[in-house]
Amino acid sequence: VQLQASGGGLVQAGGFLRLSCAASGRTFSNYDMGWFRQAPGQEREFVASISWGGGRTVYADSVKGRFIISRDNAENTFYLQMNSLKPEDTAVYYCAADRGGISRDGRGYKYWGQGTLVTVSS
Repeated sequence: VQLQASGGGLVQAGGFLRLSCAASGRTFSNYDMGWFRQAPGQEREFVASISWGGGRTVYADSVKGRFIISRDNAENTFYLQMNSLKPEDTAVYYCAADRGGISRDGRGYKYWGQGTLVTVSS
């Protein structure tokens, strides 16, 4: 699976962005998907994940109630709607895919996109 993340940018605190991750190469609908992020000088952290059929989602506590993960299997794309953004959400966001079930652990994902930078100004 090849993944291409997009949609990052600069936004003021309280604003919103929608990240997209387009998949190609394999049957997208067979894969569980996840979003992770890495801020400067920090380790990569889990953000959200969604099961292959979209019926199950999991969120990090830090984004619960503000971010929404979704997918469109017909378009081979999944999304991260980010609302009420905070400066601490600033990071490079990565999308990931695997068939092993949704996971908060990045080691559970075999395929990774290149990342898209989100910068939230105060």
